[in-house]
Amino acid sequence: MAGFLSPATREQIRAASDIVDVIGSYLPLKKNGANFTALCPFHKEKSPSFNVNPHKQIFHCFGCHKGGDVFTFVKDYENIGFMDAVRRLAERAKIPLEFENTPGAQESRHLKDQLLEIHDQLATRWQNCLANEAAGQVARDYLAKRGVSADAIKLFRIGAAPELWDDTVNWAKSKNFPIEIVEQAGLIIKKEEAGRHYDRFRGRLMFPICDEQGRVVAFSGRVLSGDEKTAKYVNSPETPIFTKSKIFFGLDKSKRAILDAGYAIICEGQLDLIACFMAGVQNIVAPQGTAFTDQHARIIKRYANEVVLCFDSDNAGQNAIVRSLDHLLAAELAVRVAVVPAPHDPDSFIKNFGGEAYRQLVENAEGFFDYLLKRLCATNDAATDKGQLAILRGMAEALHKTNNSVLLDTHAQKTALRLGVAVDAVRKEFSKVKAAPAYVRTEDNGPDDSVLAGEVEAETLGRPANNELHLLKILFLHEDLAPWLAAHLDVNWLAHPFVRQIVAARLTACEHELWRTLAEFLDGLEPPMLRSLVTEAVADGRPLSNADRQLADVTLKLRNQFFDQQIAALTHKAGTPEMNDEARMECLHELQRVKQQKRLPLSPLEK
Repeated sequence: MAGFLSPATREQIRAASDIVDVIGSYLPLKKNGANFTALCPFHKEKSPSFNVNPHKQIFHCFGCHKGGDVFTFVKDYENIGFMDAVRRLAERAKIPLEFENTPGAQESRHLKDQLLEIHDQLATRWQNCLANEAAGQVARDYLAKRGVSADAIKLFRIGAAPELWDDTVNWAKSKNFPIEIVEQAGLIIKKEEAGRHYDRFRGRLMFPICDEQGRVVAFSGRVLSGDEKTAKYVNSPETPIFTKSKIFFGLDKSKRAILDAGYAIICEGQLDLIACFMAGVQNIVAPQGTAFTDQHARIIKRYANEVVLCFDSDNAGQNAIVRSLDHLLAAELAVRVAVVPAPHDPDSFIKNFGGEAYRQLVENAEGFFDYLLKRLCATNDAATDKGQLAILRGMAEALHKTNNSVLLDTHAQKTALRLGVAVDAVRKEFSKVKAAPAYVRTEDNGPDDSVLAGEVEAETLGRPANNELHLLKILFLHEDLAPWLAAHLDVNWLAHPFVRQIVAARLTACEHELWRTLAEFLDGLEPPMLRSLVTEAVADGRPLSNADRQLADVTLKLRNQFFDQQIAALTHKAGTPEMNDEARMECLHELQRVKQQKRLPLSPLEK
């Protein structure tokens, strides 16, 4: 994200984003002493090991050892970059960012805020119509017939737009929303010849479309009348807060389940998704209509490396599956296809056979190219020359897009077997088809090389010794003791490089009077293992008794361990037979010096 973010603004955002409030909006937190606990969202567990410390404004999981401040939580939970996490928290706290302070940017931000407020309030108005008004009866009957539960209606904020030409126009006027802004939101339309406005959505079942943060940015309205001349669905036009190709229906609710499952199911419609979600299959999203774009694929790539396409069993749905391949391959996503048996769609399949049957259907989904071969053989007569040529060309064109020789050869063999011809002949025909240009690798949203290197190094290094962990605990729970430690500890006494790096950074902040808060300090720690060690040390937040005495004791132990290692190394070196007399004498003098240092006491800790 472009722009400069000053430390002052970052700290303003942090101060306005209480970690308990923020994490509590994602997870059900339970008070536990001075802290809060929950089941960890970053790994599967049966008993809560996720700990939120309101005093230190940090979180830590004792199960997976993930920890950090409020920015880290939003970044990791949402699977987004740091600056995107900053923006989300800034928007939540209504704090403008520096690079939004130009007049044009401020006007744009104000417009977006107005549009978001209008959409949210209109969603509530339509929810009330569905629940309580006579105008919502037809929609209530329809939902009951479709078996949509009250819980689903509430969770997805389903509503009903009255069968009136001016209901939204009058509602907007009653709320004092500027009519031109409501028109810009795409919710009403101006009739130029009469100079009056009328509602875009009339007599429809209304589905709010939310962005990844759960904010209503658009609507999709399903017709309820059965009039064949009326479009089945009417969607909001694109606006400053809604770009059709960048929004999935349901992603705000399903993104965590997608991360946990490792793959995303992509279906066609809102009711299909709602049926799947309420049946327990929650790693699912739906684009607006069957149009699947490269931007959609890039969004999915942030959460998973694989998709399962599960569109309707009619020709339109199956053709949409084939059209989506290019975008999915460009995002380097593995693709499988789950075919719901005709005449069902996911919604009707679940109602007839249950959520577990649908889950099995998805889990057993076949690879895209196995699906494609079956579809080509079903739509072309493999007994004719024309049909065989169409099958060969269709398979070859799709496979060449992968730029993968193994896939090409594997499916050449499967195609040959299906057509009853020699595999060499199929390979030869495949080679005649011009290979598609190599697709462009999409932006990598994963961790950078330095972070990955840090994680690999952490696995190699293992856990720090208990003395070093205890030092971290004292240092960060009792900040007033940092000056004494800065005067008495040589960081070379610390064996674990991560602990050494953390302590060195903390003591530097002390010496230069740069220390402000623990949460701010965590921002500068990379790789994540460093933050994890600090948050683990202070997670419970309880002060230690006689902390000054404990700090002196652990510092002395660390010093003596370091000297003992030096003494052992020098003793071994002095006993080496090939060492000349002069070098041996120098070694022995150094040995005596180290032993004398070990006998010296640390100066007492004065508070």
